[in-house]
Amino acid sequence: MRKVEVLTSGIEKNEAFAKAAKQGSMAALAFEKAQGEICIRLTDDATIHEFNRDYRQVDRPTDVLSFPASEGEELVSLPDGYLGDIMISVETAARQAKELGHSTEREIAFLAVHGTLHILGFDHMEPEDEEIMTAEQRAIFKQLEEGK
Repeated sequence: MRKVEVLTSGIEKNEAFAKAAKQGSMAALAFEKAQGEICIRLTDDATIHEFNRDYRQVDRPTDVLSFPASEGEELVSLPDGYLGDIMISVETAARQAKELGHSTEREIAFLAVHGTLHILGFDHMEPEDEEIMTAEQRAIFKQLEEGK
């Protein structure tokens, strides 16, 4: 079973943004053949800034944060099925979308893919890991766009 719940806090609820986040995360789970549940929180810069500062010791807002339920090697599923939480700043996503010349929905879907890969154990701290994660993101997003 794959399940993605999308919550909103600190911003006005937007069904198109919630749908994009859910589609991105579900696409990543399906591509990686992972089972489980993820909760995505769409929020504002101020809220994500607090979490970034408190959990990563980086005193600024960011676009996406992932909180895996279990740390370590790649994760396919946990016994209770809960994989983790993702937080996406809609304000940062909107700015990045504008800079890149695409919709905020597309940026949110991409950030949900990125966050889900982190939940599943992918990382980009080392160049070789970044190559792997980037290739996965591209393949997932290509499949997601072709499915529309």
